[in-house]
Amino acid sequence: MYVLGIDAGGTKTVCQLAEDRGRVIAEARGGGANLRTAGEFEVERVFRRLVEDVLAHRAVTPQAICIGIAGADREQDADTVREIVRRIGLDLPTVVVNDALIALVAGVGDDPGVVIVAGTGSIAYGRSATGRAARAGGWGYLLGDEGGGFWIGRAALSAVVRQFDQRGPATLLTDLVLAQMGLTTPAEVIQAVYDRGLPRHVIAGIADVVEHATRDGDAVAAEILARAASELASAAASVVTRLEMRGEVFQTILAGGIFRGIPSLATGVETRMAEVAPRSAVRCLDSEPAAGAVTLAIAATRGRVVIPTYI
Repeated sequence: MYVLGIDAGGTKTVCQLAEDRGRVIAEARGGGANLRTAGEFEVERVFRRLVEDVLAHRAVTPQAICIGIAGADREQDADTVREIVRRIGLDLPTVVVNDALIALVAGVGDDPGVVIVAGTGSIAYGRSATGRAARAGGWGYLLGDEGGGFWIGRAALSAVVRQFDQRGPATLLTDLVLAQMGLTTPAEVIQAVYDRGLPRHVIAGIADVVEHATRDGDAVAAEILARAASELASAAASVVTRLEMRGEVFQTILAGGIFRGIPSLATGVETRMAEVAPRSAVRCLDSEPAAGAVTLAIAATRGRVVIPTYI
């Protein structure tokens, strides 16, 4: 028996084909597949290609599929994803969940825990021992996503133009950001951002240079990362408090490319989580979130999928 697990993110999408014991036999990667930012038909295009890639030249028929995608908490979005699955020719049980849940399952299995996801955007999600769930963040780049890659990149751009205006302190970020963007002066930033319609994942990529500037002792960059860590820990604190887990023993999983690219951000979140939930062990996810989708797809073949209920 075989199943499919898909992690659909804002910047990249990962599809895994696995056996019923969870062993991955094929994996394919593609671009972002977020319904809000990419649109339904781009999501379909990405899914179709990845599914074709993992099934190519293999005489296997998946028995279930689980897709973790931002916005799946809204039933309308979940229905759209199920329709996409039907259109690409997969007539099989389909589980559609928030992408934070598959990251949590990849990290802790069936145990209670909290996950903080920081990629292009950000969200905190938790599941208690009683099967209740809570989330904070995940409101998108206009309304929130504090501490995510886009938020950090935008803060770095703001620091650059503020220095140029002499409204803000000097910062190493100016030279680093301009080099990253292929510009020669901050005056060119406005054209790059507005006239060229700089994609959000490109702005999120600027987060890497904020880490470099921080390592070189830049106070402005360090402040940006300190604020990012505080925002991410605040979202987790909201989840932990509502689930009444402050005194409980559980794992807090840090997932997403921003934590991998900015180790100091992970350290900052871990420090703050010691105040939020002293008995929680914080660690970075050491596997693909798609592995959590595989786990849920396997459970679907056995009729054992239990999706936590939001409080």
